[in-house]
Amino acid sequence: MPQDHAQGQDRHRDHHGHGHAGHDHASHDHTGRGHAHHGHHHHAAPGEEGFALGTALNLGFVLVEAAAGLAAGSMALLADAAHNLSDVLGLLLAWGAARLAQRAPAGRRTYGFRRGTILAALGNAVLLLVAVGAIGAEAVRRLWDPAPVAAGWMLWVAAAGILVNGGSALLFARGREADLNRRGAYLHLLADAGVSAGVVVGALVIGWTGWAWVDPLLGLAIAGVILAGTWGLLRESMDLAMDVVPPGIEPAAVEALLRAAPGVTEVHDLHIWALSTTETALTAHLVRPGCGPDDGFLAALETALRQRFGIAHATLQVETGDPSYPCRLAPAGTL
Repeated sequence: MPQDHAQGQDRHRDHHGHGHAGHDHASHDHTGRGHAHHGHHHHAAPGEEGFALGTALNLGFVLVEAAAGLAAGSMALLADAAHNLSDVLGLLLAWGAARLAQRAPAGRRTYGFRRGTILAALGNAVLLLVAVGAIGAEAVRRLWDPAPVAAGWMLWVAAAGILVNGGSALLFARGREADLNRRGAYLHLLADAGVSAGVVVGALVIGWTGWAWVDPLLGLAIAGVILAGTWGLLRESMDLAMDVVPPGIEPAAVEALLRAAPGVTEVHDLHIWALSTTETALTAHLVRPGCGPDDGFLAALETALRQRFGIAHATLQVETGDPSYPCRLAPAGTL
């Protein structure tokens, strides 16, 4: 990377709106794929075989479950089929985003398509909320007017659902802590397996007692499970889309590490945001009076950021603090 500590020239801004080093100041930019305890790192392989197999299994089961729900007149099965269909769409979104994220930056897309993984997670959450509304409305209608239910169909199809959803969840268990998309897929499929287990219990109750109202009540319970599992995903994906500091990273701790670096007297214009669901970026201005160009200093600081916080894409602007050329971005809150 070019290194130049001359001050007093114009400073650029990148398309995120964060302070970015130009040709006339020190910068150091790394896109290494570090692993960190908080879980924001990049996997070279997004596990496409997991997406493909999970999508195929769940799409096949959706068709079977929907047909069985219609044949049995079961709101619980139809609700679970709608839920599984939203998961299939979510898996397709996440799969497509994971593939796009592997494309190298080019032209005007200087960060490639990494942000697509965040948008996919957000779209997945929105799809699930739509499914909750549809399921809840139909379940309430059926509570007022219960219909006969074929408990046998419910029992066997829901039992198959436990196997399909549980097996699919295992495909995404590895690496789920590091990727919001994989975690979302894992949690949804695991919740589906739990819902299927609840439907099995409901089918046994209906078969034993003949209480038809148990079926729409299960539909409402399924809607509640989906809502509870989706809220966290929606909140986190919305935060990442709005460039909030990713979970597990404390900005004050990052600033303290930068301030403690040799020769640094001031840190300003610090920004930390998610490039994707697996990568974190940082930009910051460091004031080092009397210090010349120092690649070793920058390399050591970038390594510390990656190892301690999982920040693998760091851009650092080094300034001498010359009062004749004050940094316009020094005051807190300046954009």
